[in-house]
Amino acid sequence: MGSYTIWSCLKHIPQRLAGVAMVAPMVNYRWPSIPKSLMQNDYRREVVKWSVWVANYFPGLLKWLVTQNLFSTTNSMLEKNPVYFNDQDIEVLKHNTKGFPMLTKEKLRERGVFETLRSDFLVAFGDWDFDPADLPDPSLSRPEKGSFSVHIWQGYEDKVMPFQLQRCLCRKLPWIRYHEVPKGGHLIVHYDGVCDAILKSLLLGEHLPMYKPKDVIIEPA
Repeated sequence: MGSYTIWSCLKHIPQRLAGVAMVAPMVNYRWPSIPKSLMQNDYRREVVKWSVWVANYFPGLLKWLVTQNLFSTTNSMLEKNPVYFNDQDIEVLKHNTKGFPMLTKEKLRERGVFETLRSDFLVAFGDWDFDPADLPDPSLSRPEKGSFSVHIWQGYEDKVMPFQLQRCLCRKLPWIRYHEVPKGGHLIVHYDGVCDAILKSLLLGEHLPMYKPKDVIIEPA
């Protein structure tokens, strides 16, 4: 979710950035640059659409829904809805992290936590005043400050943010360095070696061939 603020920084203050790395960034289905052919069969588009509507007009109902026993803890939610994570993600949640403490029933009952997450969601998936696909190369705004790079890291098996949408955006913005974890889901930042690869790519310019995306043609709308 933090990526929506990064896109805004790339739009308005690129000269103040030293470099950017986004991991499985959100994609707003309202961006005009997204081809209709990539959205028409994507069930996530309808989920986001109705979630935004409920969050905007019925926040009390949304809070009640997410604090019921169905969503009592992250682990129980995963067991009932494994479509959100691939096998590697689930292993990560079982052994390497404590999951998402902000999304537990207890935390969501706190007004400050719920309203913060709700506000982020509404802004990220609301109407933007620009389309990221129209952004110029940010390095052009800072020629005297040396090299500048923008990276997007995406899991090929991500069930939350489809890799097809990320690839489409990156093809429109050739100045973005796109990396794809072949068997990665949504939690690639927690995989062994991936976090190090992200930092080395951003800070040292190292690029591992294993994270070069497969050549898949995406037909335009």
